[in-house]
Amino acid sequence: MSRVFRAATLSAVAALVVACTSGDVTGTGGVGSPTEATSPSMAPESMAPSESAAPEACSPDGLETKTAGQLTIGTDNPAFPPYWDPPGDGETATDPWELGDPTNQRGFEGAVAWAVAEELGYDEESVEFIPVPFANSFAPGEKDFDFYLAQVSFSDERAEVVDMSDGYYFSNQALVANAGTPITEASSIADVAGFRLGVQVGTTSLAYIQEEIQPSADPSVYDSNDAAIAALNANQVDGIVVDLPTAFFITAVQMDDGVVVGQFPAAADEQEYFSLVLEQDSPLTECVNEAIAALDESGELEAITEEWLSEAVDVPVLE
Repeated sequence: MSRVFRAATLSAVAALVVACTSGDVTGTGGVGSPTEATSPSMAPESMAPSESAAPEACSPDGLETKTAGQLTIGTDNPAFPPYWDPPGDGETATDPWELGDPTNQRGFEGAVAWAVAEELGYDEESVEFIPVPFANSFAPGEKDFDFYLAQVSFSDERAEVVDMSDGYYFSNQALVANAGTPITEASSIADVAGFRLGVQVGTTSLAYIQEEIQPSADPSVYDSNDAAIAALNANQVDGIVVDLPTAFFITAVQMDDGVVVGQFPAAADEQEYFSLVLEQDSPLTECVNEAIAALDESGELEAITEEWLSEAVDVPVLE
């Protein structure tokens, strides 16, 4: 059984938030019905509030960012393609970025990050990218970034200590192996469970292995996907589990004989999705969700996905 890999359409947002702050907001601004003396229809023109008296909440003037007037975006380094695009011919890499360069506005997450920034009203001069290790992004505590993206999948556990945005990309987990090895003959989860599996620490891929695949031997856990790939090539594991877009990149760029054996069905009928990560109770969270909703409704998010993450690959489902 197989199906065409595609990015699922994000869930429609029921209503956009009027005021993007962390405070309690009501339709009347928390004020009771106006008396005759304070009714807008009775107020002198000089007492009417000016439209420019307060900045819009979801704008650079209204957002409480780490640096006033600047949007600071974090991601992992190296910044792997196809999420972040390397410098092209004649382009110079921006220090300290390795592989992909977040400043060039290309790659899937590069395009998403810049689209969200633009939706919030920030121009190129007002956006800064900083390197942050993947596992640090969703660890408890204060953050140096306003939001972070590096294929961070939403989980209830992570959402207890940080804010996680609505999804900007939906995907399944996938199995990568070396061509011609026994695990490539697997056609079901039960088949995969009998092999040695490797995975990056702190990922939802690890949780999927433990909760859904439940292999006969504990998975080998590595600090990075690079270390997991090295273990696979050294025959220390039979296959590694990653999200599907990462599986495509690994087999196309990082391995000589790598193949995507298959993708796994969503756990508990809930498809995994990537979220932007923000500091817990961030005043930006609702505005970021509003920006994602706007990009979804305009079709821009779908266009970015189609440009940077191919939908033409038919990958079997391991059920």
